[in-house]
Amino acid sequence: MAGVSRLQYSTEIRLIRVMCTGRIDLSFVLRGFSNGADGVFIGGCHPGECNYMVHGNYHTLSMVHLCKKIMEHIGLNPERLRIEWCDAGEGLRFGKIMNEFGKKVKDLGPLGEGEGIDEDEIKARLEEVSRLVPYIKLEKKEKLESHFDKIEEYKELYTSDEIDQLFREAPSYYIDPDKCQACGICLKRCPVDAIIGGKNLIHVIDQEKCIKCGTCFESCPPRFGAVKKISEESVPPPIPEAERTIVRKAKAN
Repeated sequence: MAGVSRLQYSTEIRLIRVMCTGRIDLSFVLRGFSNGADGVFIGGCHPGECNYMVHGNYHTLSMVHLCKKIMEHIGLNPERLRIEWCDAGEGLRFGKIMNEFGKKVKDLGPLGEGEGIDEDEIKARLEEVSRLVPYIKLEKKEKLESHFDKIEEYKELYTSDEIDQLFREAPSYYIDPDKCQACGICLKRCPVDAIIGGKNLIHVIDQEKCIKCGTCFESCPPRFGAVKKISEESVPPPIPEAERTIVRKAKAN
């Protein structure tokens, strides 16, 4: 049992249900807040009692603690996100949990207002983090896949300093115009169409679309080495469109 709930100031609660908590991605939680939810609730099978024998609830527990630290990083109260274990026969317990969480969210106030942050600023911060989800998941893959016997161990899995460093060192990718041969490989493999290019045109990366997944860096042929990984530095401005045409030398007969 899993759900992402939008808690309004009436008694209305909207649930989006999926079959297993293991299917709940970090982006789902962030999207809930981006869409205006003041609180997000995830309910799953008790640890060790997975109906599908894949133990997805352990993965989700790790994800939730990561998300809470990210929320702290961008100024949101982590208590707006809650995870609990409750099976189909615990209806009374589930009702009690939801009533408690509903009251907690009402006490916290509307998203952003309770934290003293402007609504537009909250959305901008959430959108930026959402764009970096692929990078975050790659960087924290090992921890996200951790499986501890004691639930309490997950609470100490991530630290605030670690998350601050994660965002501070988030890389950017840049295509060196002097090395790009317009082969089109990075352009075709970019999962979000963040690379602009064409035949005989030096490629450039749209930094606003880039999700920092590193696909372009990995796919650029070593003989070219045109894609550069940049950390803690400003990305050079893109080459002007009028200067992007590659003039090929004619082959000698």
